[in-house]
Amino acid sequence: MCLAMPVRVLELTADDQAIVDLGGVRKQVSLALVDAVQAGDYVILHAGYALQKLDRDEADRTLALFAD
Repeated sequence: MCLAMPVRVLELTADDQAIVDLGGVRKQVSLALVDAVQAGDYVILHAGYALQKLDRDEADRTLALFAD
């Protein structure tokens, strides 16, 4: 089973990389598969790669489901 999580982009770094917040843990991930990501955006993260952008409401709903 694969699991992808919504994460918030904290900062952009070099070479299509970013630091994200994954439930309070900061992690460096690749943004190579997603265009026009900015700090503060939410993305779906799987295996170290952002797969797509996600709006904040959808991210909040999904994270609430995981918390339950």
